[in-house]
Amino acid sequence: MAQLRDRPYGIANFLVDFGDGKSQSAAGGFSEVIFPTFDAQPPAVHGTAMTESRPDAAPAVASNRLLLRRGFIGSLDLYAWWHKARAGRAPKRKTLQVKLLSEDHETVVAVWRFREVRPVSLSYSPLLAKESGILIETVEFAFDRMEML
Repeated sequence: MAQLRDRPYGIANFLVDFGDGKSQSAAGGFSEVIFPTFDAQPPAVHGTAMTESRPDAAPAVASNRLLLRRGFIGSLDLYAWWHKARAGRAPKRKTLQVKLLSEDHETVVAVWRFREVRPVSLSYSPLLAKESGILIETVEFAFDRMEML
């Protein structure tokens, strides 16, 4: 799926798709995606790294967290998902896709697919009476694996 070309793609044209058909809606309009470092280390097992082959190796650090930011528009979809997880009513895990678009805003040129996504934290930017900025909602997701297409 990834489309090779001579000059690099820009970073401003992307969609976030939770598989619910809302990637083009205002609620799906994320302003920032912060990818984790994708380590090649095997995953940790029960909180300890698998170090049988290298007993001197340091424990693997989990790098399975993805941050998404968007301007707050009053949509409570992310809050509701996070709230269920916080309350111990584990919501259905989702597949989340970040789609990089070409300059025409139509052609998908690369996809990062995150499997078994679940919310782990939710935060908001400060409210400042002396400022005129935008309230930013940030959600942190854990995921089991990432595939790039």
